[in-house]
This record gives sequence, structure tokens and C-alpha cells, in this order.
Amino acid sequence: MGRAFEYRKATKMARWGHMARVFTKIGKEITIAVKAGGPDPDSNPRLRVLIKQAKAENMPKDNIDRAIKKATDKSAEGYKEINFEGYGPHGIAIFVETLSDNNNRTVANVRSYFTKHGGNLGTQGCLQFLFDRKCVFTCEPKEVDMDELELELIDFGVDELGQDEEGNIIMYGAFESYSDIQKYLEANNFEIKSAEFVRIPNDFKDVTPEEREGVQKLLDKIEEDEDVQNVFTNMAPEE
Repeated sequence: MGRAFEYRKATKMARWGHMARVFTKIGKEITIAVKAGGPDPDSNPRLRVLIKQAKAENMPKDNIDRAIKKATDKSAEGYKEINFEGYGPHGIAIFVETLSDNNNRTVANVRSYFTKHGGNLGTQGCLQFLFDRKCVFTCEPKEVDMDELELELIDFGVDELGQDEEGNIIMYGAFESYSDIQKYLEANNFEIKSAEFVRIPNDFKDVTPEEREGVQKLLDKIEEDEDVQNVFTNMAPEE
């Protein structure tokens, strides 16, 4: 498999380890999706997938309804997307995506994490050349010829296709191809388990076990922050 699947193995999903963090993350994404495309899942494809994903994670219906209401309540403070780009110890590139209702708090917190753990924040856009932004869909196992599926999906923007240990079908495509891929999957009766956006590093940077430990302390600290949605890095996968 290609670079995307190699990166998948390297990604540490600590932020998903606690149920409350999962609900917070998906809830914010639901709110953003509603603001962008409206509260009706029938006419909002992104919201439709997120609600499925939320149910798969056993997120209570009340939480889902609350996230939708937050987006439609004009008196409620909205979330803003803020990205942070910088370098951790040993020159490891770190891209942080956040959704926050308090910019000053988020900026101060993220900057302090980098400073206290031997890193430094860069200017916006300084890491764009190091990462490719992709959409990734995970679908329930299905009897299908993977080679034929891959050839067909190329026309819809998919550039990497494979299966995980449980037989789930995973596909990566260009960021701009999200809606085209979702339309194909729904039209062809694929059960979408999750759909998200990721940033895949163009190259991995090798580190020693001792260096990895230092970088991981910074990553763990960042991922603990409630405003942080995703953290991407070019640190090489652990052997």
C-alpha cells in the first residue's frame, strides 16, 4: 500500500481514546457542517456522514441534537477554525487543526505547548509544502472486486484504496473530491462508517527512540487540549 496507509499506521489516536473527547470532536464538526450546509441531513451530505459516525461511536442523540442546535442558535458563540504550524524537537513538522470559540485561549495554549516542549510555532502556511490534504472514507466490509473498484473510483478522485485488518474498505482522495466520492459510495450502497480530512506528509523524518519520546510528549500535550481536533506530523512510523 502507499504513503497514506503507511501514515495511517504511524498516527497516534490518543485524542480518540476517551469517549468524552470523541463526542466533543464530532459535536464540533457537526456544528461546523450545519453552519456550512444547513441542519437537514438529507440535503447536507457532510452532516449525513457525521451523524452516522456519531451513532457508530455511541454518541447520545441529545448530544447530536445539541450540536445541531448550537449551529442554528444565533445567540450562541460559533466555532472558528484555526490552524497552527510549527516544529517540535529535532525538526519534526507539526500541523495542528483546532475548532475554538475563544481564539485568544487557543493561541495562548498551543504556543505554550510548543515553547515548553522544545518546539516553536511558525507562520501560517510555512508547512503547506510538506503535507498533502486528503479526504479519507472508511466503509463497512463488502463483497467487491478491489481492483475493479479502484479503477472505477479513480474517475471520482480516489488515489489510494485498501482494506484494514477488519476488512473495512478505506479510500483516500483529493480534498476537493470529498463530495464526488461520497455521492458514488451512497449511490452504490456502501455503508460509510466515517469520513474525515487528513494531512499526509510528503516525506517522513527518522528519529531515534529517545528523540521520539521527546516529540511524543509535545504531541500528547497538544492532543489533550479540548480545542484541538487533529494533529499531523512527519515523524517516521515506529518500527
